[in-house]
Amino acid sequence: MTLQELVEKYYVEQNYNCAETLLHAANEYYDLHILEEDMKMMAGFGGGMFVGSTCGAMVGCIAALSKMTIHTKAHEELQAIRPLIQTYQRNFKQILGATQCVELKPKYNTTEKRCLPTCLMASQALEKTIQDLKKEGE
Repeated sequence: MTLQELVEKYYVEQNYNCAETLLHAANEYYDLHILEEDMKMMAGFGGGMFVGSTCGAMVGCIAALSKMTIHTKAHEELQAIRPLIQTYQRNFKQILGATQCVELKPKYNTTEKRCLPTCLMASQALEKTIQDLKKEGE
């Protein structure tokens, strides 16, 4: 399955919120070994933390990138994590036009699909970020 197919699986078929969906999909796609019990930590990030703040799909992707990158803690690996997350945020904003749920919801949320388009574009930004990282490593 592609990452986008996994996003649809978790968002549409299993009814997870945007943050939960992106971390579940990334966990399965990139084999991150995050336990199902630990996924519950993402619940409160949906809908921009339920106040329209930072997009939950973005938060789910940043959580996945953090899991992929950090071996000890962020303060010990700032040179790796900081530019990675900055690149992801830039890619996300280029693709979606904003990072705040309150700005994204009117553009992409529909009654029938809810925030699926946002989740799919967030996963595209994740894949682009990982590709950018691989190019830099070459």
